[in-house]
Amino acid sequence: MRDLRIPDQRHPEKAHRPDQAQPKKPDWIRVKAPTSEGYKQTRDLLREHRLSTVCEEAGCPNVGECWSQGHATMMIMGEICTRGCTFCNVATGKPNALDAFEPGRVAHAVQKLGLNHVVITSVDRDDLDDGGAEHFAQTIRAIRHRSPSSTIEVLTPDFLKSKPGTLEIVVEARPDVFNHNLETVPGLYPTVRPGARYFHSLRLLQRVKELDPAMFTKSGIMVGLGEDRQGVLQVMDDMRAADIDFMTIGQYLQPTPKHHRVDRFVTPEEFASYEKAAYGKGFLMVSATPLTRSSYHAGDDFAQLRAARLEKLGQA
Repeated sequence: MRDLRIPDQRHPEKAHRPDQAQPKKPDWIRVKAPTSEGYKQTRDLLREHRLSTVCEEAGCPNVGECWSQGHATMMIMGEICTRGCTFCNVATGKPNALDAFEPGRVAHAVQKLGLNHVVITSVDRDDLDDGGAEHFAQTIRAIRHRSPSSTIEVLTPDFLKSKPGTLEIVVEARPDVFNHNLETVPGLYPTVRPGARYFHSLRLLQRVKELDPAMFTKSGIMVGLGEDRQGVLQVMDDMRAADIDFMTIGQYLQPTPKHHRVDRFVTPEEFASYEKAAYGKGFLMVSATPLTRSSYHAGDDFAQLRAARLEKLGQA
């Protein structure tokens, strides 16, 4: 039986990679270990409903803060990914069959947590004809049924190997926000995201807007992987050309010595500069801090995103 707590079994594709030195984290990147009662209650509820979260599986540094407030990003379709991105701590291998009851369990947990805004993400499922799109749609519909006032954000795979019409399945389920992360600059894809294609991911997000112009789109990248400033600014331009509304930028943190190395720790001042540049290029919403992650403060950010659109429409 495979034990995902053992690094070589969790990441078999990385087991023979040479260790990459992990530099000491600067003061601005450190967080306290989670100990609050709210954190424990959220953890217990997720265990009770046998739900996976990207918060745990990807080793997010904000898990203590988010779970203490009852916020968690649900990760559907199992905890084993068919891809082996060099930055990611989610386990790689052959996934199990889909659980038909999972959408209902997710919806029940959203209701019990009383979430006003929920983020649903998943592993890559290249083994499925639709990449798991129908499972996403079922989960959205189940949440709408249980918690009709909750807003829903999906963070999807790229559906690179899926059959035609796959993206439409998710869009037709009408999430409030469609998020898909570009993760890094195109020049680093061969080493950071080898199973993906930069312009395919960009086109996916552009296509969402073509299918439903009213749907908010969102994407994010990590910095500190080896990119330069000009590369980040070019990604911003590419995103705006695809009419993406919301951009996130966060510091890459190396999960283990077998993962892609941290090239450098980007300073808070540089993040502020990226935020200013992104707003200047026309994004409705930007989150750029060392600890920014796709789902960090997602509910508050969605409220600001919606307000920014209304303000822009008022000025039109």
